[in-house]
Amino acid sequence: MSEGTKTFAAVDLGASNGRVMVGRVGPGTLHLSRAHRFPNRPVRLPEGLRWDILGLYDGVLDGLRAAGPVDSLGIDSWAVDYGLLDAEGALLGNPVHYRDPRTDAVAEKVWATVPPDELYRATGIQHAPFNTLCQLVAAQGTPQLAAAKRLLLIPDLIAYWLTGEQGTELTNASTTQLIDPRTRDWAVGPARRLSIELGLFAPLRRPGDPAGLLLPHVLEATGLGGPVPVTTVGSHDTASAVAAVPARPGERFAYLCTGTWSLAGLELDAPVTTDASRAANFTNELGVDGTIRFLRNIMGMWLLQECMRTWGESDIAPCWPKPPGFRRCGPSWTPPTRPSSPREPCPDASPRPAGPPGSGPPRPAARPPAASSTRWPSPTGTRSARRSGWRTARSTSCTSSAAVRATRCCASSPPMPAVCRWSPGPPRRPRSATYSCRHAPTDRPATARRSVNSSPPHSR
Repeated sequence: MSEGTKTFAAVDLGASNGRVMVGRVGPGTLHLSRAHRFPNRPVRLPEGLRWDILGLYDGVLDGLRAAGPVDSLGIDSWAVDYGLLDAEGALLGNPVHYRDPRTDAVAEKVWATVPPDELYRATGIQHAPFNTLCQLVAAQGTPQLAAAKRLLLIPDLIAYWLTGEQGTELTNASTTQLIDPRTRDWAVGPARRLSIELGLFAPLRRPGDPAGLLLPHVLEATGLGGPVPVTTVGSHDTASAVAAVPARPGERFAYLCTGTWSLAGLELDAPVTTDASRAANFTNELGVDGTIRFLRNIMGMWLLQECMRTWGESDIAPCWPKPPGFRRCGPSWTPPTRPSSPREPCPDASPRPAGPPGSGPPRPAARPPAASSTRWPSPTGTRSARRSGWRTARSTSCTSSAAVRATRCCASSPPMPAVCRWSPGPPRRPRSATYSCRHAPTDRPATARRSVNSSPPHSR
């Protein structure tokens, strides 16, 4: 490692997977590599949909172990969800998933107490039934909430287990619909009227604040030499992603962050809480360095992710790679390796024969792992260079709209699952792509083709 180079770990927890990235920052350079990636699969229990938070914590420890020595680390995740702790700091059950139906009928109860226009002016947050405010109203009267002495949002919960220190990071707290974006403090009025106890939240922390040191047993479990400080970052993943936009001071820009959700918006100096912005369902979330992330939630990759998950559990052999750590119940089956170029065809979409575990198609030869690092000059003079400390930045997904069109093409012949494959168009039309939808044996024609004027899907 060259002189003056520092190494940081970024724990990035998404709604479908988590990862630990390693960033090495030196004079004029930034080198990123992925240390570990692991799936995030919710668990459906009799009482509802829950996050496997202990599995995520275990994945974080594996990632820190793979990362090696670091100078500091930061943690971000998706928003709104939380864990409840008792007086001893023990977790009171797995955190509830924001897609759990417990909040389906809460909006009317909230609006009967605080009208929607008044709530929007106070917090600047668009209405969504899964906002933390609605979740807490839905949880009123439950034994868990009655026994809770502390509420920690997901990245703060992971940080607490790593350091023993409790806090509530501000950018993520703004997504709860309980923060006043002007004062950057709790919106006491709406919370009091809705009987939400703000004392459950740990003290607010801002990006850049210290969040404690890794505990001795964490250092032992990960093999890291201490002390290793944890730094508060924009712990809402979108806040960290927007902080990484290489815009120059005073430059006007828009951003599109894509993952399970997609978020499109601007970075402003002050919130916009007009009737027009509320009607358009825009939200005002706090950003790093005192900004406002004025944005709108739009369709992301969730439908595509669910299609891939469903097809992966069906009798059709999919032609995409499973993420590292993928496990499934039932007969074992190993997916084929990913084509090294778009011209290599996907395997036939034939049903898997029934049989005992291990009787599926033969395992293909393993490919050497591809390098997952990026190196580029640091943006001298940009806004990113003005920021001190490490900011986690969730990379924007490069999957093009062509891939989404491909899934639409496949979905046109229900109910039989289909597998899409991409093949480039003629050499003279490099932006042309042809998608083939291949269905399982059926009375329909075996192949349906359609051309779209789109760039080929990127992969990272």
